[in-house]
Amino acid sequence: MPVVPIKEQLHSSTNVSTDMPLAPMQHASLALWTEYLLAIHPTEIDMGLTRVSQVAENMGLLDLGESQVVTVAGTNGKGSTCAMIEAALMLEGLSVGVYSSPHLLHYNERVRVNGQDASDREFVAAFEAIERGRGEISLTFFEYATLAGLYLFKAASLDVIILEVGLGGRLDATNIIDADVAVITSIDLDHQAYLGDTRERVAVEKAGICRQGKPVIIGEPNMPDSLMKTVNDIGAHGHAVGQVFHYQVLGKRWSFQSQSITLSDMTLPALPLPNAATAIEALMHICPSISLDHIKQGILHTQLSGRLECVSQSPTVYLDVAHNPHAARYLLSQLQAKQPKRLLALCGMLEDKDIAQVLSVFSPHVAKWYCCDLNVPRSAAGTDLAAYLPKNETTQVFTSLALGWDKLQEELQEGDIVIVFGSFYTVAGIKMLIKGNSSV
Repeated sequence: MPVVPIKEQLHSSTNVSTDMPLAPMQHASLALWTEYLLAIHPTEIDMGLTRVSQVAENMGLLDLGESQVVTVAGTNGKGSTCAMIEAALMLEGLSVGVYSSPHLLHYNERVRVNGQDASDREFVAAFEAIERGRGEISLTFFEYATLAGLYLFKAASLDVIILEVGLGGRLDATNIIDADVAVITSIDLDHQAYLGDTRERVAVEKAGICRQGKPVIIGEPNMPDSLMKTVNDIGAHGHAVGQVFHYQVLGKRWSFQSQSITLSDMTLPALPLPNAATAIEALMHICPSISLDHIKQGILHTQLSGRLECVSQSPTVYLDVAHNPHAARYLLSQLQAKQPKRLLALCGMLEDKDIAQVLSVFSPHVAKWYCCDLNVPRSAAGTDLAAYLPKNETTQVFTSLALGWDKLQEELQEGDIVIVFGSFYTVAGIKMLIKGNSSV
């Protein structure tokens, strides 16, 4: 298909207000579509299910046929849990779709079918269908993505659909679909303006993905009382770590026990062990007859970009999207286990995150800080980060990731470990720099 200039990819209509962006014409590029989706609903987060449910009903997407639906919520660990479940099910020979967010480098990462990201053409076809189905209903960027995933999954007639919750659970767009199996990975504070400022309140929002008579797998070991109360009020069947399933670490090996299986002497996975155990328990409810070898192999070999991802051995550089206190504590524990001579941190965060608490986790253990602005509207300034850190030569501020990255490389010493963290945008930006794009 020939490339069409952007100005020629827009519909023209005398009936449309000039204040409202014009929908892209047929077969416009995915890049133009994402620009349009960002423009038509300026409120990035607009929680509630009324609008998106109506559009899904118009499009026939509330019924996904024979596909089994797994919905995964949690403060942290959603992406890795989804990926491990996906890998094991695919080894079993099942067809699997995964919807996740946000993406790191390419929008296409948000929808996978049998391990392959959806193509530009498939996304554009989905967006065109949503545009026809929504009428005058306004949708957020995230709601469009969710509907696009459901549209592509239904067309593929999959055995299992895995939906990663974007924010909370109860009012997240993914919750328009009833989950056959719900999963809650962890409960901690994040997005307090939307989910509440206590773990008790957050737990109620996460538990909103549960359904009457259906199982919910709970990987949070320190459950707020409100979580199980909400599960029981809904009438779901709770399967909690430490109660229904258990795991133990023995040196460099680990084991798992539940009411249905025991797995012993397994190699520790690359992804967090609590999420691996949660994924195994979920698999026993999704596909009770699954091969134990497929479970082991799926858990062991799954990796996920931006989760303690090692992008360099000499020097040793890890990337992690950790951006809240719960994730920061886990990340620090993993880094300390590697016994660095010095730990150097390059950090960029969004202004609406709990910057003080995240940085307080790392501050006593980091030898040098490189605090960077991010090239996005919600970015916290590097100076905002530095305000919570030692006010001496160990803390430096940069107006871009590129400047911070260049300076860090100049100051590396043998035995150092570098951690790049604070946001998906931070990890994506450094990935682009490593690939040779200096515009971040």
